[in-house]
Amino acid sequence: MANIKRFGLIFLLFPTMILLIHSVSCEKTVLTNQAALFVFGDSVFDVGNNNYINTFRAAQANVWPYGQTTFKFPTGRNSDGRLIPDFIAEYAWLPLIPPYLQPGNSVSQCTYGVNFASAGAGALVETYRPQNVIPLGSQLNNFKNVEKMFKEKLGDAETKRILSRAVYLIQIGPNDYFYPFSVKATYFQSNSKDKFVNYVIGNTTTVIEEIYKIGGRKFGIMNMGRLDCVPSLLTMDPTRIGSCFEPITELIKLHNVRISNVLRDFQRRSPGFKYSLFDAYTAGTEAIENPTKYGFKEVKKACCGSGPFRGSSTCGYRSGPSRDFDICENVSDYMFFDGSHTSEKANQQTAELMWDGPSDLVGPFNLKTLFQKF
Repeated sequence: MANIKRFGLIFLLFPTMILLIHSVSCEKTVLTNQAALFVFGDSVFDVGNNNYINTFRAAQANVWPYGQTTFKFPTGRNSDGRLIPDFIAEYAWLPLIPPYLQPGNSVSQCTYGVNFASAGAGALVETYRPQNVIPLGSQLNNFKNVEKMFKEKLGDAETKRILSRAVYLIQIGPNDYFYPFSVKATYFQSNSKDKFVNYVIGNTTTVIEEIYKIGGRKFGIMNMGRLDCVPSLLTMDPTRIGSCFEPITELIKLHNVRISNVLRDFQRRSPGFKYSLFDAYTAGTEAIENPTKYGFKEVKKACCGSGPFRGSSTCGYRSGPSRDFDICENVSDYMFFDGSHTSEKANQQTAELMWDGPSDLVGPFNLKTLFQKF
């Protein structure tokens, strides 16, 4: 996923950012030279929004041992520590970006950014709708609320400046592709995979277009990574236990081809639009096939959970007096913290690639360029 030798230098350059974990608050002053970071997506990016909604257990990570590595307490992040947006904020010299729903935040003053992501969310409204998560379209509405408050507090000109300089980080789609299999395994026997992928892509690009109309110009997008190989899916096909779940692989590959084409087309017809598309699929494949290169001893089994490969989403939850989940001794050996989410170590490696990785994995710009040169 990344050149691990570079990480030590990064932590030396940003020692104070890690110490800000307990002091996240919205600044009253406008950051004149900093590009803000607005985050949209699912559990890969959710830094705690689902703590404040009545949703299903698997969509919340507000119990121990989530957060054990860096924060030393559960923050709502689906990992043992920081997520990708936390590292991106660090590299961009920004504070940790707070969740939109965090009580006490004066969101209108969060001129360095806001995180709207919600675990379990999809680009489609129907995805996990009964579980009351926040789909991408609703996240867009929340962003529009922030825009409105910026205008009321700072005026139209300053709002336009902030939004045009900001970077919009988006990760969405895995829940959309998994949901049909979780509720009805035969869904794609009677529904076109092509049309379904087009719906997901269409809803995603509609949100990008809406942000562009509001004034956003710089976007960081992740394509679909190795969703098919996460521990929770290694037992989906009882005839191929331990193998990646191929029915989803096909959807992932369709998605990745089309999102790349759609973004190129939108760039051609949209003045000022710039984007960074990260190839999470290729990066994830490389880490799975060459784990020791990235410092991992285990890339199939999760650190925390139960059942085969610890793929069941029981991490942190007890149904009786005894613990009903297992947890590893050394999380840094593991690519996955729970059955569906990567460890802080893996998140750091991914964020480093998104920030200034090679052009065959991130392009046409990397996030460092979007933050520092435009």
